[in-house]
Amino acid sequence: MNSGAIDFDWARFGVVVGASLAATLVFLGITAVIGFRIGRHNVVDVTWGSGFVVIAAVSAAVGNGDLWRRLLVFALVAVWGLRLSGSLLRRTWGKGEDPRYTALLDKAPGNRTWAAITKIYLTQAPALWFVSLPVQVSAAAHGELWVFAVIGSIVWAVGLTFEAVGDWQMDRYKADPHRPPVMDRGLWRYTRHPNYFGDACVWWGIFLVCLTFWPTVATIASPIAMTYFLVFATGARLLEKHMATRPGYPEYQQRTSYFIPWPPKKAVA
Repeated sequence: MNSGAIDFDWARFGVVVGASLAATLVFLGITAVIGFRIGRHNVVDVTWGSGFVVIAAVSAAVGNGDLWRRLLVFALVAVWGLRLSGSLLRRTWGKGEDPRYTALLDKAPGNRTWAAITKIYLTQAPALWFVSLPVQVSAAAHGELWVFAVIGSIVWAVGLTFEAVGDWQMDRYKADPHRPPVMDRGLWRYTRHPNYFGDACVWWGIFLVCLTFWPTVATIASPIAMTYFLVFATGARLLEKHMATRPGYPEYQQRTSYFIPWPPKKAVA
């Protein structure tokens, strides 16, 4: 196929989707077994990033789209996903259950084990599948839009930097016994959620790398959904509610951008 050709293999896309779903269910099944054995279901948060790596690997292996794009997408997803899983593993190692999951299971009627399977583990499957749609679609697409791949890689790099540096700065802050009540140093001086902002950039970047023509354009719904969850649903908004009563946080909110990095406002006398 020549460099200007545009094509999409619907039959192979079906194979990619089927293989990805099967791999995702197996992966979540293994995650559930680990969670029940250690008595902590927050292991599903640790494996969240790795789940995308599994889907990217399967898509690259069974897809027949442009080889350079399949390999590039897999590399970008793998670097992001494995870093995220490693960071969360270090933070949760040796600690107890996440209060969110304890409260969820305490309120759930019926069998507690079945509630954990359906409300914690299986809910990850549609989220992983939907957000990773650009990866799956591009695995069956041909179309040499390398300019978007370059732009997307740059956006991905910006996002990964914000996420990794923000996490590292927060870890240093928590390790400081003389830390102030609110983290407002480094990237946290410009946005109250540099890690969530970085996460959103990563998936917008991956979408751009995956972009050829129809139907990859339609997968723009995936980074939109990811951004919505990071900003308004389970990410920044939920954390803001938790932090609202911490001393100094309302003042931090007044001077620091909520999501998109921006120079802080000057303190009002």
